[in-house]
Amino acid sequence: MLKVYGRRSAFNVQKVAWFVDELGLEHEHIELGGTFGGLDDSSYRALNPHGRVPLVDDGGTIVWESHAILRYLAARYSRDAFWSDDPAQRAQWEPWMDWTQCKLQPEFLRGVFWGFYRTPEAERNMEAVNAMIASCAQYMQLLDREIGDNTYLLGNELSLADIAIGVNFHRYFNIDIERPAVPNVERWFAALKQRPAYRQHVMLPFDDMYGRLSF
Repeated sequence: MLKVYGRRSAFNVQKVAWFVDELGLEHEHIELGGTFGGLDDSSYRALNPHGRVPLVDDGGTIVWESHAILRYLAARYSRDAFWSDDPAQRAQWEPWMDWTQCKLQPEFLRGVFWGFYRTPEAERNMEAVNAMIASCAQYMQLLDREIGDNTYLLGNELSLADIAIGVNFHRYFNIDIERPAVPNVERWFAALKQRPAYRQHVMLPFDDMYGRLSF
């Protein structure tokens, strides 16, 4: 059976849990990291030398790093809906996966969510935070133009681009920061919220993280 490692509240673990559910894969979820600990155990380090989550063990095939896991699961279990052997087809969604991991996610998750929401007010560097909020606003406006009238980023069907990017929306639209008007992105977010797997794995409460840098 497929095993998914990582605490359910972890941002990158949520991408994998959401996608596994979308694929309808039977699996075992093993809570690890944060208050659950275990990341430095020798048994886990043997699987992932970096001691990070998420990680999947698929009958002995070990894959770590969230986007590598998404690609692996799509290629192995959903070649028609979420994968293609044609590099030109994959080029429609793969650049967006890399973009969100290199640009949107670092600036939102580290710069805004950690720098603002999770940092105690007295310790916040608001100059840096405001710069990241402004960057994220530009990214959301870019996405708003790109999605246009589509239901999802690349059309009317969910893709790996939506999994990688959409996991940001629940936190972005539910913390007290200044945001630009992005009606197309908000419509996209509304479509994701209609998906049971998104509601179950991404739309989790996170108020216990407010002003809290450690577990």
